[in-house]
Amino acid sequence: MRAILFVFLLSLMVSCAKAPEKVVSMKEDVTVLAADDMMGRETGTDGERKAADYIASRFEDMGLTPIGTDGYFQEFSFKPSTNPHEEASLSDSISDGMIQGRNVLALLDKGGSSTIVIGAHYDHLGMGGQGSLYRGDQPAIHNGADDNASGIAVMLALASRLKQVESNNNYLFIAFSGEEMGLLGSNYWAKHPTVDAASLNMMVNMDMVGRLNAEKAMAVHGVGTSPVFKQTLFANNEEGFTISEHESGIGPSDHTSFYLIDLPVLHFFTGQHEDYHKPGDDTEKVNFEGMELIANYIQRILMDLDDNGKLAFKKTKNESEEVPRFKVGLGVVPDYLYSGEGMRIDGVSEDKPAQKAGLQKGDIVKRLDTTAVTDMMSYMRALSRFEKGQKTTVSVERDGELLDFEIEF
Repeated sequence: MRAILFVFLLSLMVSCAKAPEKVVSMKEDVTVLAADDMMGRETGTDGERKAADYIASRFEDMGLTPIGTDGYFQEFSFKPSTNPHEEASLSDSISDGMIQGRNVLALLDKGGSSTIVIGAHYDHLGMGGQGSLYRGDQPAIHNGADDNASGIAVMLALASRLKQVESNNNYLFIAFSGEEMGLLGSNYWAKHPTVDAASLNMMVNMDMVGRLNAEKAMAVHGVGTSPVFKQTLFANNEEGFTISEHESGIGPSDHTSFYLIDLPVLHFFTGQHEDYHKPGDDTEKVNFEGMELIANYIQRILMDLDDNGKLAFKKTKNESEEVPRFKVGLGVVPDYLYSGEGMRIDGVSEDKPAQKAGLQKGDIVKRLDTTAVTDMMSYMRALSRFEKGQKTTVSVERDGELLDFEIEF
């Protein structure tokens, strides 16, 4: 009888023991989120809700605390704008013509007095529409593997890792929707925080971190929003990233919403590519080894800052206000991560002035007409002086040789 009782108690203890957390790779997360059955995760669609449910289930499996207004979810409503120069109208209630989006939130409570937000957007462009650069005859699913299933995957990896370490900070993980329609989800959360806003310490954003190139080039935005960031980024760069530093806390991603409520922000970005906002942004093109390096880097930065207490916030110049207005375009995708002299071309659009003139991906623009091009800003200033129909000469460096091409805008 004692033996039977012992076996029964032992089996009961085993059955009641907490099952170990299932390890899910970043590749698995991207594969699920960028699958065709998500239909491109456009805000307000069944695909977006399906993706939100998946992210919530990942948070739950990790044992993270729901911190939305409805479990892991925070819903928001908006009326989309048909005017590209006008922002969508956010609302707390639903009425005719309104679309409903969902943020997905979870808290890792370490017992600290301050909280670091780690975020990424999970929505994308659905079947295309406004914002798509696809010019095919038939609608096509925009899976958004890099933009931004990659950021969500790194966020989830960090959540799993940070569970295992001691920390003086709590961590709030937010998967934002509505980013592609104008930073709607992050804007809504910033105005309706689900934790004490006074406890917030900084925000880390990952948007398009899935295409790290052979040069390990990566842009980091918001470097000027706290005095400690520049040295911290440098000291923890064990992977040897070629980092393009941007001071401003304002940019076309969700970190902007947090900078505008006076929080230090860091935004990580591995650059645009020819599949940006097109159906070709698929899982098989993602550099998962590069994402692992980025996750390692961000974790070290967080650990380095862990004993710094409340980080000082610093206002930065809005770099977007300095961008000149254009009447013409060259028809190229600039390499925003290039840190050398000139403007390196990362992609050439079909049937545009650059392609017609013979410019190629990898060419480095050195001169436009009589103006020397030393960086992105000087390139934009030079381009802003031209009007449609004008002709000029562009000088590029290609394989170490300087070549001149005739351009007609």
